[in-house]
Amino acid sequence: MIRLAISIGDPAGIGPEVVLKALADPAVAALRPVLVGSRSILSRTYAQLQPRSSQPIADPAKLRILDIPIDPLLERSIHWGVENAAAGAASFAWLDAALAATAAGRFAGVVTAPISKAAWHSAGHAFPGQTEVCAERAGVDRFGMAFVGRSPQTGWKLCALLATTHIPLHQVPVVLTAELLDRKLDLLIAMLDRDLGITHPTIAIAGLNPHSGEGGQLGTEERDWLIPWLAQARDRYPNATLRGPIPPDTMWVTAGQAWFGPTLPAGLPDAYLALYHDQGLIPVKLMAFDRAVNTTIGLPFVRTSPDHGTAFDIAGQGIADPTSMIEAIHWAIELTETRNQWRDRVVTAAHRE
Repeated sequence: MIRLAISIGDPAGIGPEVVLKALADPAVAALRPVLVGSRSILSRTYAQLQPRSSQPIADPAKLRILDIPIDPLLERSIHWGVENAAAGAASFAWLDAALAATAAGRFAGVVTAPISKAAWHSAGHAFPGQTEVCAERAGVDRFGMAFVGRSPQTGWKLCALLATTHIPLHQVPVVLTAELLDRKLDLLIAMLDRDLGITHPTIAIAGLNPHSGEGGQLGTEERDWLIPWLAQARDRYPNATLRGPIPPDTMWVTAGQAWFGPTLPAGLPDAYLALYHDQGLIPVKLMAFDRAVNTTIGLPFVRTSPDHGTAFDIAGQGIADPTSMIEAIHWAIELTETRNQWRDRVVTAAHRE
């Protein structure tokens, strides 16, 4: 059985709630994941939310927990919906423990519930997010933020990678370079092969400007370097079909048709490469807000997380939807299984040589 660790996220947010609701699903419970967090926090969540929860919620007493307790005095300062340093320190410690146990071989993958970046910063942890902590602890400097999801209408698998992530919009044209896109495309093609079993992918690559610059009339990045870079990338990856640069306002049309159905349009790409955060995540969340899963690519282990935040505004009310957490857990299993098959294929090929 594939062993997963689930860090329970910010204790002032909906993380512990959606984790316990996910474990109430028989298919998730059968996977027997290990929760990494405070047993006291989980027990308090269950005791206070179980009577008013809109959905079944699992009893922590029946779950496997790697208990990382919080100092009782600090725990009393943590309240639902209130961002504070104690909650940030706790969620960081739980993630760190899950990653350390994974590095030690106890787990094949990590699923992370949402954290508050501001709470982390208040606690003295100056990371942009969980993705960067995972990469640092794994000792990798080439990594990316991809989003995967399966349509409940058609079964089609959505896969989208962001070239740039959490930076101000005015910095995107500066940070976005041919060298950066080389790294991101390398990661995406490797991920499609290793984690999704796609060896000859078709990838849609967005332009940066409206209408992909319209020949330099609406921006020159496409003309100056993006189109030449794409020509070189096609030579580097003869087994991949690279389409682009596609005008950003039309790139997602067939994806929407594939997601909502009833049938799949012809010529669907296997993956999408968006050049900045909102260019990729507005369409992804419009299609698949409760189904899309954030997965960090480039790590030596699988890491997934729900495609939502701490939702402080509804924390403690018992109404948080666990669908994305359930999807994150199932995707972690599926990606790990496909990665294991890839390793077997590589070993078999090496033996034949």
